[in-house]
Amino acid sequence: MYLPFAGVGVDPLLLLYIGFTVGVLGAFMGVGGAFIVTPALNILGLPMPYAIGTDLAHITGKAMVATLRHHLLGNIDFKMGLLMMLGTVPGVEVGKQLILYLEGVGQVEVVVRWVFIILLMALALAVIWEERQHLRQSQGAGHESPQPARQGWLRRLDLPPFVALSRSRIPRLSLWASVGVRFVAGLLSGFLGVVAGFFRMAAMIYLLGMPTLVAVGTDLFEIIISGGYGAFTYALVGRVDPLAALIMLMGASVGAEIGAMAAVSAGSHKIRLYLALLHIGAAASVGVKQAGVYWGLSVLESASLYLLLAVATSMAALILVPYMRQRWQSLRGGGNPHTLRGPP
Repeated sequence: MYLPFAGVGVDPLLLLYIGFTVGVLGAFMGVGGAFIVTPALNILGLPMPYAIGTDLAHITGKAMVATLRHHLLGNIDFKMGLLMMLGTVPGVEVGKQLILYLEGVGQVEVVVRWVFIILLMALALAVIWEERQHLRQSQGAGHESPQPARQGWLRRLDLPPFVALSRSRIPRLSLWASVGVRFVAGLLSGFLGVVAGFFRMAAMIYLLGMPTLVAVGTDLFEIIISGGYGAFTYALVGRVDPLAALIMLMGASVGAEIGAMAAVSAGSHKIRLYLALLHIGAAASVGVKQAGVYWGLSVLESASLYLLLAVATSMAALILVPYMRQRWQSLRGGGNPHTLRGPP
């Protein structure tokens, strides 16, 4: 199928599959899924600015579906999401201007790929380190101990005005802390697509001390704001392919419903571990792509797409299989599968 705006031909079934897989993963982990969509579209032939703009458009629609489901499950702090919007919009604008500048000097492809790799690997190592520390504490206690509530480094910022966020279990937080986090996240959104969801999730959990499931739902709500604004600004400069975005959204809408329910039954530790594994897999695929470009080996560029899809498919299977098994057992036992709850 020919995409008239981006000027390339793409298999629509592949776009549909990418959308469904990202829908599952995004709703499960609270990230937009640009770690898959942006590099996948670029590998399929879309120029990087079109890949980012189209990704922002499709993920905004998917986030609406996932946000509705998480709202019904009680996993969204709307007050936090609205407060953080104050820093998101200017951050997205700065990120977009950086992309357009790099496009003008002919360096956008290589710079964006290297930022992808460094950011994803850094976040993955941070999550793995924290989970390893928790495992050591549990082994030392002789049983699985609950992870202590995080205080969040930014809660220490004593700069008025302050807000109280009961849904996030934050009794007192400087408004500037939330605005600062969202400015950086917005900048990354405009620069990399909604891959900034990785940063937002890490910031809400580790810097602000929010519960993991509430961070997941609140991040999806915020993606509607940052992604929608980003898609609008990229569309104004003609860097969005609406046909590709619509096809992916069809698959993502179904996947988002399933992923949101699976997140509730999985529990916080599994969500964070899967998120780290996805960071590593996505970074590896982009690294293979960059190696192919650097050495002029087209086989590596093709392999990077298959590696990315294999990682996404494997992670989606790890999410779907246990959830569907648990749902089936609940149905056989006469329970309600929509009330499944996992560990905190």
